[in-house]
Amino acid sequence: MSIDAPPTLRRAERGDLPQVIALIRGLAEFEKLPGPDDEAAARFTEDACGPSPRFELDVADLRGEIVGYAAWFMTYSTFLARPSLYLEDLYVRPDRRGRGIGAAFLRRLAGVALERGCGRFEWTVLDWNTRAQKFYRSVGARIMTEWQGCRVEGDALERLGRG
Repeated sequence: MSIDAPPTLRRAERGDLPQVIALIRGLAEFEKLPGPDDEAAARFTEDACGPSPRFELDVADLRGEIVGYAAWFMTYSTFLARPSLYLEDLYVRPDRRGRGIGAAFLRRLAGVALERGCGRFEWTVLDWNTRAQKFYRSVGARIMTEWQGCRVEGDALERLGRG
């Protein structure tokens, strides 16, 4: 295998999770957000590889080194009356970008969406991440400016949930 051989995209295994957590922390740093602490990392591991996974996780494996990951799950479109595939995170280590790994993840997940009868494949991108926006447009994605994300978390979630 040449040194420039592309990584293998595959389903994550429990043994991959320490490397994936390190990548998630790298993504959080890039997005100027706090990354997962050790308790969150343990929950992530169980949610990814425990007896009842809450999401699906794929990795880019370069001879045992995890250089990227995609975390995704199924949602549902009531208007289309079909499932949707939602990509929560797509991250490729900065020194491995520009080699087609991100596009390979998107092709792989678009294929899964088709296999599962999805009407949509969706994700979000930060408004300041113009490099990612350009990349997503290059694969045919439309950046939807008419929709605004909503989030309730922390104390506000507690207040709302406890009525």
